[in-house]
Amino acid sequence: MARRAAAVLLLLALGCLLGILLLCLGSGDTRGPPSFKYGIVLDAGSSHTAVFIYKWPADKENDTGVVSEHSMCDVEGPGISSYSSKPPAAGKSLEHCLRQAMRDVPKEKHAGTPLYLGATAGMRLLRIADPKSSDAVLSEVMATLKSYPFDFRGAKILSGEEEGVFGWVTANYLLENFIKRGWLGEWIQSKKRTLGAMDFGGASTQITFETSDAIEDPRNEVMLKLYGQPYKVYTHSFLCYGRDQVLKRLLSKVLQAENYQETVANPCWPTGYRKSLSLSSIYDSPCTEKERPGLPLNTTVVVSGSGNGNLCAVHVSKLFDFTNCSFSRCSFDGVFQPEVSGNFIAFSAFFYTVDFIQTVMERPVHLPSDLKDAAETICASSWNELYQKAPRLEKRLPDYCATSMFVYLLITKGYNFNNRSFPSIAFQKKAGETSIGWALGYMLNLTNMIPAEEPASHRSMLYNYWVILILLFVITTLTALLTAVYLLRRSKSSTI
Repeated sequence: MARRAAAVLLLLALGCLLGILLLCLGSGDTRGPPSFKYGIVLDAGSSHTAVFIYKWPADKENDTGVVSEHSMCDVEGPGISSYSSKPPAAGKSLEHCLRQAMRDVPKEKHAGTPLYLGATAGMRLLRIADPKSSDAVLSEVMATLKSYPFDFRGAKILSGEEEGVFGWVTANYLLENFIKRGWLGEWIQSKKRTLGAMDFGGASTQITFETSDAIEDPRNEVMLKLYGQPYKVYTHSFLCYGRDQVLKRLLSKVLQAENYQETVANPCWPTGYRKSLSLSSIYDSPCTEKERPGLPLNTTVVVSGSGNGNLCAVHVSKLFDFTNCSFSRCSFDGVFQPEVSGNFIAFSAFFYTVDFIQTVMERPVHLPSDLKDAAETICASSWNELYQKAPRLEKRLPDYCATSMFVYLLITKGYNFNNRSFPSIAFQKKAGETSIGWALGYMLNLTNMIPAEEPASHRSMLYNYWVILILLFVITTLTALLTAVYLLRRSKSSTI
């Protein structure tokens, strides 16, 4: 009798296990494939435009941790601000990537997919230099975007502070530093501190981080409430401190030091590298116009690399003003900054510069001295040596000495990272499969997908029911197995 009961219980246990297996395999089949919503953001930077397509489960509106990068497309050619003399070409330049977006987003989702364009420092500079051209470029871009079957919701020029804060939101959202889902599907406030964010674009650089210190300049303070939690955030954007503008400003300093001779030695270029430049290519920006010489802008100078790291550092230092500060402490150019604290993530050209040092130059970057030594090594390398190491990077190779030296001075002398705080910086361009930048944070804000209040727990109830059901199956199965083993042992002992 006991053996028969044990056999029945074993069959019951096997049936429960089979039920769990069928439940796990078939739980998604009854409703068909998951349905997604999509959003598109065009990041119109100073040097180029990138189109990001994001997606999230259609039944998870206003949830967190569910938005991911579906695909992206780099627009060929320069940034839209470069089309100031021919604005229609700015709109036309976007068409290839917009056609890709039409393929990447299912056709039936086109009409419900929000489409945004945000322009950053390149257009901020154009608006300063030529407001009419800026308006014309933006108008042509908007006309192109409206001609596609998406839900176009506007194009705007972001402020530097918006760019910094949205980049900070993106990084911390992707790394689940605001809130995360528990194993039972409930929302849990993260115990982790938020990360600071450092962005280094073509025309500006941003630093943004949460701080408990007093922010003495109200222009640098942003108060946020995300998922029921308040955040006091410091942010500042330095216009004219992006990579491309830094290189123009640096060439201007070199030409000044050499009195605009026909042939100029540039200590920030490698020996063996030589190029003819017109003055207009250097002084065509609001970032350099104050230093414009009295010479005709069609004047050509021959610039030849001399590869002197120490002299290059002297010229790069001239880009910063460390002397004036009306606050208790400053970064540079008289801008207030509290002491950096916590971990940071540095992306965009920060990542590409350090990645070049680590992969091409094969140098570790753990401390500020590593960054300085690597910059000096790059500056001391000849053009042929650099070209042999990375021929595919030929266009940018001459400038890695200057950008490496600038990144070193910006982080250490500008932002005041030291041997203790520098190792807390992670140089990354992605979190998982999603690019870090302001674009995702911008879309999350405009679509209200990060609520101010804490998410209600009932949004995960369906998920909770599945978990509870599976747990009941497991408990029933284990009980049946243990009972069967007990009865079999009892049966054997009675037989003896």
